[in-house]
Amino acid sequence: MATIKDVARLAGVGLGTASRVISGKGSVAPATAERVRRAIKELEFLPSHAARTLLSGSSQTIGVYIPILKGTFYTPILSIIDMELRANGQHMVVAFGHGLGNARQQATEGIQFLLERGCDGLVVISDALLDEDIEALGPKSKHLVVLNRLYKDIPEQCFSVDHKQGGKLAATSLLDQGHRKFAVITGPSSATDSVARISGFINELTKNGIDASKVIVQEGDYSPESGWTAVGALLASKPKFTALFCANDEMAVGAISRLHEAGISVPETISVMGYDDTSTAEYSAPRLTSVHVPWCEVTQSALNWLLNQCYGGSRPVKRKLQVSMSWRSSVTKV
Repeated sequence: MATIKDVARLAGVGLGTASRVISGKGSVAPATAERVRRAIKELEFLPSHAARTLLSGSSQTIGVYIPILKGTFYTPILSIIDMELRANGQHMVVAFGHGLGNARQQATEGIQFLLERGCDGLVVISDALLDEDIEALGPKSKHLVVLNRLYKDIPEQCFSVDHKQGGKLAATSLLDQGHRKFAVITGPSSATDSVARISGFINELTKNGIDASKVIVQEGDYSPESGWTAVGALLASKPKFTALFCANDEMAVGAISRLHEAGISVPETISVMGYDDTSTAEYSAPRLTSVHVPWCEVTQSALNWLLNQCYGGSRPVKRKLQVSMSWRSSVTKV
């Protein structure tokens, strides 16, 4: 395999001249540049990724950290990032939260992995990181964006939606359908987005005269399995509720499946509402009514901000993105 030294030797130029032609940076006489290009073609020279990084000072890669590659939430986000980067001649490196240690340790190790591979910037999705973890990145934190979490020291680098408003919208929508008896399946108690959306939901019920102490709550972990298990616990306690709000779609789908197994019809006996409005919601049975979070737009704005910082440009960045309701057939009037 030909090297840059072979190109320089064949073209009769120094390494610096060959490097300037290959990188496109710096001045080279037209005739000399043409000799280098002919040598590149003759030798079928392809600079390695490492060599391009050394020549340009940029790896043209963006690192992405996600806690786990499972379900339908993260896949569209990764697809958007990958598609946009490829369109700009850049690439994505992904790290997952697997390995030893708790979620925080996995996240910090995943970010370190990406930095060690020379990523020009980072997109991070994690509930586990603390403000001091971001601060510990030092200057490297300037080329970082966070999805679905707010950090006080880097507010302009955090992209999300108002999850309290999302929870409020869920409550208002169910109240408008005549529901007055509720159950809730939350996300993990450590997940700030779940805490916000459940807080918004309960607060709105309270404002409308519903006794919060009578809202039956089970905690899940955002997986379909936890939705299934939570409904089992709800049914075992024989509560009376006509509407079930789940803090994400995957738990809602697990909940619907468990209700079906128990012979309880959805939505005729119990209405079920999800959150996020992922592709899961569209193809459940019945199709799931869900709070729509514009994750595609959130991701695109975050990535645009990061690319502007890393590579220059003025890609559009939206800060205020609104939640809405996607009505399907899992919710009905009582």
